[in-house]
Amino acid sequence: MELGGDQGNVPMPGSAKIQPFEFKVLEVCLEHTCKCMESETLALEKEAYPALDKLTSKVSTLNLEHVRQIKSRLVELTGRVQKVRDDIEQLVDDDTDMSEMYLTRKLAFQRVDESSVKLDSNKHASPDHEDEKEEEDSGDDIESSHASSAFVKPDVEELEMLLEAYFVQFDGTLNKLCHLRDYVDDTEDYINMMLDEKQNQLLQMGVMLTTATVVITAGIVVVSLFGMNIHIELTLDPETPEMARIKNRKFWETTWATVAGCAAIYILAIYAGKKSKYLQ
Repeated sequence: MELGGDQGNVPMPGSAKIQPFEFKVLEVCLEHTCKCMESETLALEKEAYPALDKLTSKVSTLNLEHVRQIKSRLVELTGRVQKVRDDIEQLVDDDTDMSEMYLTRKLAFQRVDESSVKLDSNKHASPDHEDEKEEEDSGDDIESSHASSAFVKPDVEELEMLLEAYFVQFDGTLNKLCHLRDYVDDTEDYINMMLDEKQNQLLQMGVMLTTATVVITAGIVVVSLFGMNIHIELTLDPETPEMARIKNRKFWETTWATVAGCAAIYILAIYAGKKSKYLQ
């Protein structure tokens, strides 16, 4: 029975490989970071898309300030995700850096080296010249073996699979943020087009009002000319009722002619502006 119990604690050749402690810590850190950034991305998306749609329907100072704050958070979050993603990509591309992350394996090799050094120190040195030569030869063999092992590609498949899995997750989060950034840029372009159109409409209205002011000023000049103390037929007192009727008719003819002339000048000015495409 005791033998059977001991066999249960011994890992069999077909059993799953135990993950090193440093990789468990790394996985926990990456998982926590990934979840935090993913949750921040989802919260930002839920807040950003309605705010952008609201801004396109109504451009106001409050909506613009809200979108500005969202854009600042988006830039900050994108930078963080990009930094983590680039660091993981840099590690995956460098096998030497990944091999340095195998702390448990490095510690085991270090203990083996220390034990071998202790064994060598316990041996009594022989005064014989041949023993010294053998020790020198063995030292040269050890150095050559270490030098040759430096050119062997380290086994980092386990760590590479772990990093690539989280690289895909961070890359997906970054794609969401980039899509949101593109949506913000498109909204900004649309808002700028709307503002440019409003500005053009205001400029056109200003041109039309200025033209109307010039035309009305011309009419006022005509009225001022007739209001001056000039001895003409219209300013003389009528001697008979017939002359009074004629003067009254001429007065209204002059008035309506002035109004019609001003209106005609205004219409011609607007027509010229539209024909030259300065006005729509």
